[in-house]
Amino acid sequence: MSLHVVLGKGPVGSTLTDRLVADGHDVRVLSRSGGTSTDRVQHVALDAGDAAALTAATRGADVLYNCANPPYTRWVEQWPPVADALLAAAEATGAVLVVMGNLYVYGPVDRPMTEDLPLAAPGTKGRVRVAMWERALARHRAGVLRMTEARASDFVGPRVVANGYLGERAVPRLLAGKAVQHIAPPDQPHSWSAVADVARTLQVLGADERAWGRAWHVPTAPPVTYRQAVEGLCRAAGVPPVRVTQLPHLALRAAGLFSPMLRELEETRYQFTRPYVLDSSAVTQTFGLEATPWERTLADTVAWWRSRDAVRSG
Repeated sequence: MSLHVVLGKGPVGSTLTDRLVADGHDVRVLSRSGGTSTDRVQHVALDAGDAAALTAATRGADVLYNCANPPYTRWVEQWPPVADALLAAAEATGAVLVVMGNLYVYGPVDRPMTEDLPLAAPGTKGRVRVAMWERALARHRAGVLRMTEARASDFVGPRVVANGYLGERAVPRLLAGKAVQHIAPPDQPHSWSAVADVARTLQVLGADERAWGRAWHVPTAPPVTYRQAVEGLCRAAGVPPVRVTQLPHLALRAAGLFSPMLRELEETRYQFTRPYVLDSSAVTQTFGLEATPWERTLADTVAWWRSRDAVRSG
């Protein structure tokens, strides 16, 4: 039994916490709002940008997982102090730092993404993540801490709600028989990473020293188009297929004048205007991690949404 500290209690942080507890570990979950503690999970409310507070909350931990995700519109101001605090905590406590990353660091690509691609992000959010990675890697190479990063594509699975392309933007609508709208052409191949696989990968990377000092792609099922993903969710739900439409690009840009969130989506829209395929063979070859079968992920997603709706209506 060991202590693991999880920063963030969104889909990834919560799923990881469940896995760690199931494997017999104690978990300390850090977030702004805190939560109700149990005998195995301690919730602590703190400001993750406060290095002293984060370090104090990490003492005694074997692994520190960064599963936080500041508001999409505030990455530039909120990520740097949190990233620096995480480095300070890992250096002071000796905990292995495992970062939940994404694919923004690569920018537009014309081939399947592997971990050796140049970090050529053209957008602000991608450059923020590149800077975080480079600072952490420099500390690792200097021998002052141990770290690794898992990179995943867009999430799919239970708990993916806010702003999830296959979450709240799709599942509640298709369950109600309504059309689903995408921000880009819905027929480009796209990789989708199951939250369960993300959490499993983070846990493995934190425990195996072969993982440290580099980034790894989360094992991810073969790509499908957005239209195919919605059709698959309909099959899993046992409902008739719904219409999948595209929000015209000009309409997205116009809506962004009034909605900060929609304005931010413009920066990463390129991920859906051409094939966006993740190659996760390295993590499979090294650690034996395989992606959850696609149909099972879809079934788990629908079941979670239905249980959530049942609780709400009960």
